[in-house]
Amino acid sequence: MVKRSASARYDGLGKAGKGHISTESGVLSDNRYGFNTRFENEPGTNPEELIAAAHASCFTMALSFALAKAGYTDGTLETEAVVTLEPDGDSFTVTRSDLTLAATVPDIGADEFIKIASGAKANCPISKLLKAEITLDYTLS
Repeated sequence: MVKRSASARYDGLGKAGKGHISTESGVLSDNRYGFNTRFENEPGTNPEELIAAAHASCFTMALSFALAKAGYTDGTLETEAVVTLEPDGDSFTVTRSDLTLAATVPDIGADEFIKIASGAKANCPISKLLKAEITLDYTLS
C-alpha cells in the first residue's frame, strides 16, 4: 500500500483568508492558495489546478505503462487536463475533467491506440477517484 500526504493551513476566514499548502515530497512547500488564486487568477495554486495536475500525470503514466505492456517501447505522451468547477446551490462541484492528449507512438494503429488510451482513462486511480465526467480528446502522430 502506498500513502502520500499533503497539508493545508488557512489563516483568516472567507475571502480575507490566506491558505498555504505543502506536500510530503516538498514539491509544494507553503504555497499560496485561497479565494483570489481560485477565482481571480492571482499567483498561487488552487484545488482544481492540483486535481488537474494529478489527473494529467496519473492518466499519462497509466497510458505509458499500458502501451509498454502491449509491447510498445518508444513514444511521447503529453496530456493537459482541464478541471471544471461549477456553482451547485450554495457551494460548488467539480463537474468534469477534460483530458487532451498529444501522442507519438511509432507503429501503432489508431484503433489499438484508442482502446489502450480509453482503458488508461478509465483505470488510472485519479479517474476512479473523480465522480465527474471525464473526456479524452487525442491526436496520434
